[in-house]
Amino acid sequence: MDNIYGGKPAGIGLIDTDPWLKPFEPDIRRRLDRYEAARRRALPSGGTIGGFANGALFFGIHRVDEGWVYREWAPEADALYLFGEFNDWNRDQYPLYRIDGGAWELKLPKDALRHGQRVLVSVDSRGCRRDRIPLYINSVARDQSANTFTGRVWAPEQPFVWRGENGRSSPRDPLYIYEAHVGMASREGGVGSYDYFAGEILPRIKNAGYNAVQLMAIQEHPYYASFGYQVTNFFAPSQWYGDPDGLKRLIDAAHGMGLIVLLDVVHSHASANFAEGIAEFDGTEYQFFHSGGEGWHQAWGTRVFDYSRPGVLHFLLSNLKYWLDEYHFDGFRFDGVTSMLYKDHGLGAAFTEYKRYYNPNADLDAAAYLMLACELIHEVNPRAVAIAEDMSGMPGLCRPLKEGGFGFDARLGMGLPDFWIKTVKGRDEDWDLRKLWHELTTRRPGEKVIGYSESHDQALVGDKTLAFHLADAAMYTGMSKLVDDPAIDRALALLKCIRLLTLTLGGEGYLNFMGNEFAHPEWIDFPREGNGWSYHYARRQWNLADDPLLRYADIARFDRAMLDFAKERRILSARDVFNLWIDQERKIIAYRKAGLVFVFNTHPSDSRADFYLPTHTPGRWRACFSTDDPCFGGQGRVDMDYTYSALADDPRGEGFFVYAPCRCGFVLERIEG
Repeated sequence: MDNIYGGKPAGIGLIDTDPWLKPFEPDIRRRLDRYEAARRRALPSGGTIGGFANGALFFGIHRVDEGWVYREWAPEADALYLFGEFNDWNRDQYPLYRIDGGAWELKLPKDALRHGQRVLVSVDSRGCRRDRIPLYINSVARDQSANTFTGRVWAPEQPFVWRGENGRSSPRDPLYIYEAHVGMASREGGVGSYDYFAGEILPRIKNAGYNAVQLMAIQEHPYYASFGYQVTNFFAPSQWYGDPDGLKRLIDAAHGMGLIVLLDVVHSHASANFAEGIAEFDGTEYQFFHSGGEGWHQAWGTRVFDYSRPGVLHFLLSNLKYWLDEYHFDGFRFDGVTSMLYKDHGLGAAFTEYKRYYNPNADLDAAAYLMLACELIHEVNPRAVAIAEDMSGMPGLCRPLKEGGFGFDARLGMGLPDFWIKTVKGRDEDWDLRKLWHELTTRRPGEKVIGYSESHDQALVGDKTLAFHLADAAMYTGMSKLVDDPAIDRALALLKCIRLLTLTLGGEGYLNFMGNEFAHPEWIDFPREGNGWSYHYARRQWNLADDPLLRYADIARFDRAMLDFAKERRILSARDVFNLWIDQERKIIAYRKAGLVFVFNTHPSDSRADFYLPTHTPGRWRACFSTDDPCFGGQGRVDMDYTYSALADDPRGEGFFVYAPCRCGFVLERIEG
């Protein structure tokens, strides 16, 4: 096997990027050694990791020339039997036969099974017999009356024909990600479908200016209110929204619009369910998970994978390749990476110094799996994207494998929404602009960040969206353009400032959760016993954004214009950010990026007519974007036609006096030298 570091000592590139890591070089080497060891176990005779991750092609139910073949991985089972609609649910008629490597096999004639039939496998182990859903099942059926689940044979005689592939944009372009949930995308109460999303929501996403769709809750989960984070069937797209071809139609339609599609993949833990899930499939606790207390995530009540086991690596890596190959996803957002990286799952930990990352609490096997996962993803599709949801700030997470990093392309800027929520909960007069600058611009050297001011996490019951935090009860009464409500004026003005600050400073990509682009009111609450199984809050009220008499449309218009402006001026790709001015008392901050100058005044009332803006660059300047534009529901206090001339004789540096309205952000461009 070739060394991926090109003969250089493992970890040297990562340490060159961040010299503060030098004292921890032995720890980094241990992680890299664990990765190399896991790779050697997977590929003892050499080869590629993509050639290893073909479990979905071997296991599961497949139509073959001779008929059908079903294979299962159950190393500790004593006997397995396939049964279902095809044999009138006879549990004993069709036993599987043990083959190599803990696998079992059953061959059936062509007329034994039909596409769409429901099936289960009966697993006999250690004196206990359970009816289970096959591990590699690619479709699940739900009996609504009993709320029970079975596997379903999904093998159409005519394979799906992809049509929109040529429309895909490059995943490595700056990402403007639209985080979405198919089920709650419907305006009506109930569960939305793949086809509804493709026909009704994808055009909205495209028109809103986003170039990537991140789909949540796609892997099968029996409890709808889990938001998809308690996965039971890893190879089955969720039956809640339709059949597997429905998901393919959705992705194909997105590609036809030039949108890439990312899967919110959950490999950090699994549902503890026996009836539907993978827990104790072969009768042992350790087939997939750690034994004893280590195998339980105490905060989530779910099972924790044992990433040291080759069979687990094979299952999970095969799962990633399956979603890339079978469904043409363009990459992944890995959920719960912090939980994976640390044996205590990072619960209650404050990662304030480097030694927090390098100690016996680090799960080197999980780290090795994540490195293998990133290697696989980029081998299968060199343009694919891997994004990590990590709140710890693990160094090197988004540096290449050849430098000793983990190989992710970007991480979510998870501290940004926390900062904004804390900020808006306080008084406007207390906004800390120095801390704002630090939070939005401080990140690991050479590691890309997806910036966002809020995601689905901030929209759930128990929290509030930024719009709801800022406006509170006034959102119910003051969003009509026929009503003059100072509370709404304040909320929307600050919301636009927060969005523009986050987009331009918070990272090399940007993310928005479905509906927040127009300040969707209220929260998300899935149907559950506590709310009478209501779908009232598990939907999106698109009609609010479509009503020209409501101010939601103004926010949607601002969001689209902001994204268009960022793309046109290549703001996310720019690396020339420079702090020009912070006035903590007057609440003014100014900075330069992408050759533009950004000015924000977040003060509740003090509009500065005589703010001296030091550009440190001569020439003539003019405003080119403003959060206060009347077309965004603003007051039009920024003159978009006036030309400013930078003065060269002021001791504060070349610059000019400018009017900086309160609760406003605007951008200036240099029009002449």
